[in-house]
Amino acid sequence: MLSKILIIGVFLGILYTLASSFYFLVSDDHDSDRAVRRLSWRVGLSLALLAALWGGFHFGIIEPQGVNPVRYPAPPAAGE
Repeated sequence: MLSKILIIGVFLGILYTLASSFYFLVSDDHDSDRAVRRLSWRVGLSLALLAALWGGFHFGIIEPQGVNPVRYPAPPAAGE
């Protein structure tokens, strides 16, 4: 449950930095670099989330649940 809360929290942080960078892009002067700094934070948070998800799956902390898009047929029995 803690991993879900952390993933959602980081995702909300990514959305916040995206929205704030858009606001700074529209409202700030042209010589301000606040939008660029926020977009850099967004890229960093996205990479951190991707690395955390990969590590969670790799080390078994996060287990996939739900729909499996690839279904293989059952292998034939040994006596057939």
